[in-house]
Amino acid sequence: MQWQTNLPLIAILRGVTPDEALAHVGAVIDAGFDAVEIPLNSPQWEKSIPAIVAAYGDKALIGAGTVLKPEQVDQLAEMGCKLIVTPNIQPEVIRRAVSYGMTVCPGCATASEAFTALDAGAQALKIFPSSAFGPDYIKALKAVLPSDVPVFAVGGVTPDNLAQWIKAGCVGAGLGSDLYRAGQPVERTVQQATAFVNAYREAVK
Repeated sequence: MQWQTNLPLIAILRGVTPDEALAHVGAVIDAGFDAVEIPLNSPQWEKSIPAIVAAYGDKALIGAGTVLKPEQVDQLAEMGCKLIVTPNIQPEVIRRAVSYGMTVCPGCATASEAFTALDAGAQALKIFPSSAFGPDYIKALKAVLPSDVPVFAVGGVTPDNLAQWIKAGCVGAGLGSDLYRAGQPVERTVQQATAFVNAYREAVK
């Protein structure tokens, strides 16, 4: 399995509003990101996501996070989403997304959950919340997973500690509140996105 973007960092813009979405997504893409998720517990995501897909769908893997139900996958497919990220393992959600040709990165914590997700067709895994487990846990989990499965650290990843997750065997990370907090100015998003891109490049030198 191959993660299909050039930069294996997923921008998680939780809480972004339709009015702000294009500016913040544009900022992270300009910084080098090419995977973006708008969690479904963000205000009026059904407006933000189609607008972002229309504006940036040819430049980045655009999708949704906190996807919990197969019906949501249907709705997102109609909007043109290509990426589905979940906080948990729901095999029917994974299977539905795969049937649409989407990239699915479900959240898991244990080997049992990881293999359940892979059996359902997931192409990548996010270990969530990573900060609660630590890099050593991910390293141990990676030892039993197929070596070609891209694993992302999500939860507590910062520009300062990104390298330790890469060193533990993660291909990359999903970046939430250290990249974007609801209501922050675009300048802050630019600053943090650039810091993460630089930290990733440094980590994989």
